[in-house]
Amino acid sequence: MEALREVEAELTVYVHPSNAADVPRAVSRQLSGLLFSYEERFDGVLLAHEAQLVDEDNKENATKEKDKKEAKIEEETEAKSKKKPKILKAKILNGLVPFFGVRVHANLLLFSPQPGMLLEGKVEMLGKESIHAVVLGVFSVAIMSDDIHEKFRFKRKSHGGRFLSRSDREHFIKRGTMIRFSVKSVDTEMNCHITGSLIPPHTGSMRWLSVHDAEYASEISSRWIQASKESRMNKNTEYSRMKIAW
Repeated sequence: MEALREVEAELTVYVHPSNAADVPRAVSRQLSGLLFSYEERFDGVLLAHEAQLVDEDNKENATKEKDKKEAKIEEETEAKSKKKPKILKAKILNGLVPFFGVRVHANLLLFSPQPGMLLEGKVEMLGKESIHAVVLGVFSVAIMSDDIHEKFRFKRKSHGGRFLSRSDREHFIKRGTMIRFSVKSVDTEMNCHITGSLIPPHTGSMRWLSVHDAEYASEISSRWIQASKESRMNKNTEYSRMKIAW
C-alpha cells in the first residue's frame, strides 16, 4: 500500500531509573505507547517498531553494521542482531526525577496517507449521501456524495442498499466491498481520519477493477510476482540453514 513506509530513525528514549535493570524492555514499552496514534515527529501513525540500543563507545561498529544491512548481507546482519550492544553512556536529566536518555536505532513501520494517494479499504456502512470504510481495519474513511462518481446511483435494498454503476451492473459497492479510492484530505488531529474520493480514474470496487482496469490488474500481477519471489527466497534461506544445521 502506497501509504505504508518503512523508515530508520535515531532516537533518544528517556527511561526512569526504576527500569534500569531491563533497559531494552523499558525502551520497547515506551515505543509501544506510541502505537496506532499519529506522531508529528514521524509524520504518520506508528504501526510497528524494532529497536536496538546503540553502544555510544562503539559508533564505528554501528556504522559498519548499518552498511552491511544496506548491502543485504542477511546472515551477518542476523548474527549481529542477536548480540545485545552494551550501553556504556547515558545522559542524566536534572530535576526531581533523573530520567536517563538512551540512544536507540529503530526501524519503524508508518502509515502516512497523503492527498492524491490511492488506498484500499473495506466498506463498513453506506447510504445515499456517503460511504464509510476502514483502511487496515483501523483508520476511518468517509466518502461523501459529492466525491462519488456520477456513474454510480444508489439503490436501496432491505440489507442496506448499494451503489450500482450505470454502465456496468457488475460494478457495485455495498457493505463489505473492498474499494480503491483517492485520498482527498487527512485530518491528523483525528488520528488520520481520511476523506476520500471515487471520482479519479482507477477507483471503485477492487474486484471489478482487477478485471476491467488494465493498470490495476497489472499492479496486482506485479505484487503477486514480487510476493512469490520473496516467498521462494525465504524458503531457500530456511532450507540452506537446515542443511548447515544438519
